[in-house]
Amino acid sequence: MITLVAYGGGTDSTSALIEMVRRGEPPPHAVLTADTGDRENGKMGEKPETYAYVDMFSGWLQEHGYPPVTWVRKGGKDETLEEFCLRLETLPAIAFGYKTCSQKFKIEPQDKWANNDPVCQAEWAAGRKVTKIIGYNWDEVHRAQFYDDEKYVRRYPLIDWRIGREQCAAIILSEGLPLPPKSACFYCPHSKPAEIRALARQHPDLLQRALKIEANAKTATTVKGLGRHFSWRDVINQGEMFPEMYDKRESEMPCGCYDGGT
Repeated sequence: MITLVAYGGGTDSTSALIEMVRRGEPPPHAVLTADTGDRENGKMGEKPETYAYVDMFSGWLQEHGYPPVTWVRKGGKDETLEEFCLRLETLPAIAFGYKTCSQKFKIEPQDKWANNDPVCQAEWAAGRKVTKIIGYNWDEVHRAQFYDDEKYVRRYPLIDWRIGREQCAAIILSEGLPLPPKSACFYCPHSKPAEIRALARQHPDLLQRALKIEANAKTATTVKGLGRHFSWRDVINQGEMFPEMYDKRESEMPCGCYDGGT
């Protein structure tokens, strides 16, 4: 049986892999994580902390007999999600309540990798399916898709083991590893105002790139900005005076991007 792990770089998918190791599950064929940017060419899609964490955890996996994390992206000369938004003068689809950017920049690159992988090709040629492991936890069972398609069988180990969000964090800490930073594009429309201000302090260069996406989005007439109901520019200009209501919304939940769990 060929197994692929869709690794999101966050708490859930990290704890899922740790538990797989602890429970003696055989190593998967590959651990894939999608880059909405182009890290190799200096075009980060996520915050530096996320890339650093994935690199660290990739080493942990290898120490325990698992394959390292394989970064995938649309590839070649294809544009990043940031470049896509700038070219079309729009915002990431999640700002409008859609998930097409996740499909295009997270799911498709992983599927493209598998489609070009000789081991997966051989499995499909033999009439068998590849198992795709996704790190949704027991508290978000509603996100799981319990059906197979012509190529994949989907498996949600944290749901199988009834491991919720708090347990996921405890698993990581008990292994002596730090908790991952929130995994999301640095310009994620689900960012809280507090997170936007933190980005301004910690990574002002990334904030300016995010504001450029927002200012350039001339076709985004149905929303106020990257925050959907508010603009990031207003958050920065108004500082701590920005309405608290936007900090209290359910932004701690994943943005809905399907990349193997948060």
